[in-house]
Amino acid sequence: MRETLQAALERLAARLGPLDVAPLYRTGPVSPVPQPDFLNTAAAGRTAVAPEEALALARELERAAGRDPERGPARPAAERWGPRPLDVDLLVWGGLVSADPELTLPHPRLRERAFVLVPLAEVAPDLHVPPDGATVAELLARLGEIEGVERVDW
Repeated sequence: MRETLQAALERLAARLGPLDVAPLYRTGPVSPVPQPDFLNTAAAGRTAVAPEEALALARELERAAGRDPERGPARPAAERWGPRPLDVDLLVWGGLVSADPELTLPHPRLRERAFVLVPLAEVAPDLHVPPDGATVAELLARLGEIEGVERVDW
């Protein structure tokens, strides 16, 4: 898993530009489907690439890692929420707000997921998240006590 993540981050940086990458965290899955723990990180940077192009790159990386390219709520829950070798999400893209089903920004569950906010706070604690402009650090503090998010070595 670590090798898959590292390779994906290298390809992202090659296309998007330099990235600040958070430490690695192990968390249990948020899924009704039994599966192994996940490794999570976050990366932040600045790029001239459009978000749609970054999303296409994310999907390309997922496919290259062996993920089925079909996504979305039309899939059976066992497939949609099941194990996957790589899951790359765009969380925030500047101040952009998008309700497009293919590219929802900010990520619709960003504010409620410690496994996303903890690593994101490592690289971008002062990042303002639309629509209210709360910072990542503020959103993380709103979650209260964090359990089940364990920092691990790369």
